[in-house]
Amino acid sequence: MRTSPAEAVPPLFPPLLIAEVKALACQLPGELGLPLSRLSRQELRRYLLARGIAAEISGTTIWRWLHADAIRPWTQRSWIFPRDPDFATKAARVLDLYHRTWDGQPLGANEYVLSADEKTQLQIRRRRHPISPPAPSRPLRVEHEYRRHGTCAYQAAWDVHHARLFGQVTDRSTRATFDALVAEVMAAEPYRGAERIFWIVDNGTVHRGQPAIERLQHRWPNLVLVHLPVHASWLNQVEIYFSILQRKALTPDDFDSRDAIAKRILAFQAHYQKIAAPFRWHFSRHDLQRLLATSSQRHDLQPAA
Repeated sequence: MRTSPAEAVPPLFPPLLIAEVKALACQLPGELGLPLSRLSRQELRRYLLARGIAAEISGTTIWRWLHADAIRPWTQRSWIFPRDPDFATKAARVLDLYHRTWDGQPLGANEYVLSADEKTQLQIRRRRHPISPPAPSRPLRVEHEYRRHGTCAYQAAWDVHHARLFGQVTDRSTRATFDALVAEVMAAEPYRGAERIFWIVDNGTVHRGQPAIERLQHRWPNLVLVHLPVHASWLNQVEIYFSILQRKALTPDDFDSRDAIAKRILAFQAHYQKIAAPFRWHFSRHDLQRLLATSSQRHDLQPAA
């Protein structure tokens, strides 16, 4: 049986229905009374038919409507919601430092900005079969199974404007090990005779809050400890170096001892120092204000209950 041209024309849907489908796709399943964690286009189709919102509709049609506005309720993204009421103020002063400004005044030639943090719980793992090198038409082969040999930590400080790097591998990250890293940097030139050295850190245990400020600035009067707001590691420049280290030196991993992984990390640190250049950081406090304003409009920055 042949279908006439008239019968082959797809049905027309009113704009109000299209808008309603898009609105439903932007709700959580629980808000619709569905025992689901995410909506698929077929689940959305069943909902529309069960509620009588549409007499008949295909999943492909729903996908086409949602695709037009880049709505994908079947996908998810891990997200950290800032909860610090002073997030903008604390983050902005760090961004000012990256652009060599503090309290509205430009930094002098004898003032420095360092970004510091630690990679904790680094897994020391030995593959149960040696890694095989690549060959024509064959990539690197990495054994899936491994033996654990404990963990260690790597603490590092990065001179934001001069691309100088300092670091140490320790059994674990403690206040004493962090203070030892600070002491190493502060004893070296040009920091020893600097007018001010700004240390940008997150809110990790070893350098958290006012006690850390008092402890470090009492020992080094020219040190200014600057805390990022909570959940703002993406604004800490040393994290960029950590990501480079992870990709180029620690993935894949195959170490049988703390000394082995420490040797690799410190060798890469020395290698990177030879080729390092300041990161091209363009994100400013004005960009932050625009981002926060846009996110707030989408309710991305609402405090958690």
